[in-house]
Amino acid sequence: MNSFGRIFRISIFGESHGECVGITIDGCPAGLSLSPEDILPDLERRKGGKQKGTTPRQEEDFPIFKSGVFNGKTTGFPITILFENKNTRSEDYSKQRSIPRPGHADWVAHQKFGGNEDYRGGGHFSARLTAGIVAAGAFAKMLMKDVTIKAEVTEVGGEADIEKGLQKAIDAKDSVGGIIECRVNGLPVGLGEPYFDSIESVLAQIVFAIPAVRGVEFGTGFAAAKMFGSEHNDSIQNMDGKTKTNHAGGVVGGISNGNELVFRLAVKPTSSTPKEQNSLNWDTKQTEDFSIKGRHDLCVALRAPVIVEAVTAIVLADFMLLEQKIKRVL
Repeated sequence: MNSFGRIFRISIFGESHGECVGITIDGCPAGLSLSPEDILPDLERRKGGKQKGTTPRQEEDFPIFKSGVFNGKTTGFPITILFENKNTRSEDYSKQRSIPRPGHADWVAHQKFGGNEDYRGGGHFSARLTAGIVAAGAFAKMLMKDVTIKAEVTEVGGEADIEKGLQKAIDAKDSVGGIIECRVNGLPVGLGEPYFDSIESVLAQIVFAIPAVRGVEFGTGFAAAKMFGSEHNDSIQNMDGKTKTNHAGGVVGGISNGNELVFRLAVKPTSSTPKEQNSLNWDTKQTEDFSIKGRHDLCVALRAPVIVEAVTAIVLADFMLLEQKIKRVL
C-alpha cells in the first residue's frame, strides 16, 4: 500500500494540503553521518518555481528529523522525517469539487474511499509526497558512494529542444509531457533475481509510483522489437563482463551485468491544464465545460529527474543490502 522495500524500506504519509507530508525509512544502516544539509541539494532540485514551466507553489521543504538520528548519525532504527505544508491555497479546490478532474484520481478516490478522501491538491495522490521519497533517495545515494545515478529530461512535448517543447504548451495554453533518461554506473555484477525480483521488475514497480509516469523501457526498449537477435545481442568483451554494445541496458536475466544501467520513462502531460474541457459534474450528473484553476506545472517531467534518481537509489540500496554489499553498521 504505502510502503516499499525489503531491507531498506520506506513508508510515505501525509496529504498535499494537510499539516505535513513525510516518510519513515527503516533498514538504514547505523553510523551514517547525517544532517538536514546533506539532503537539501536534492530537495532543492525537486522544488517548483525554480525553472520555466514549473508550478509557482513554493514550500520551504526543510526536513524535520523526528527519529532515527542521534548525535549526527543514524541509529539503525526507523528514521522519520516531516515536511511542513505552509503555502497552500485549498480554496482553489473547493470551488472545483463538483467536477472530478479528468486525468486525476478524484473520481476513483471518491469511489474507493466513499468521499472521505482529502481532495485538496490531490491529497495523498499528490506529487507533494515525493519530497519524502527524494529525502530517502538522498540517504540511499550516500550509502552507495561508488555508484553514480544521473537522470535528465531528454524530450518535452515531443521536442529534444526543451524550450521549444515548453513554448508549444504556452502557445496552446495547455500542458505537455516528456521523456526522462536515467543512467547508473558503478553497480556490481549480481544484483537482482530472476523473474519477480529482477532489477527491471522492482524498478518498474517503484517508477510507476511516481505520479504521471505512463511507461518505462530498459536499454534499447521497444526498439528491440524491430531488431534481429544477432543485432540486439551484446557480445561480452572481457572477464569483467564488459559488453561491446548495451542494448540490454545493464541487466540480463533480471540481474545486473556490470555495465551501465540505462532506462527511460515517459511522463504524461500535466492533467491540470488551463485549457477548457468538458467532463462530468457529479452533483448535476451532467457534463459541462470547465477549466482548472490553481498553480500547476506546464510539464511535470521537468521536476521529476531527482525523483527518478531517488527511487532508483532506493531500489539499488535495497538490493545491495540484500547481497551484503552494504554493511548494516558503517
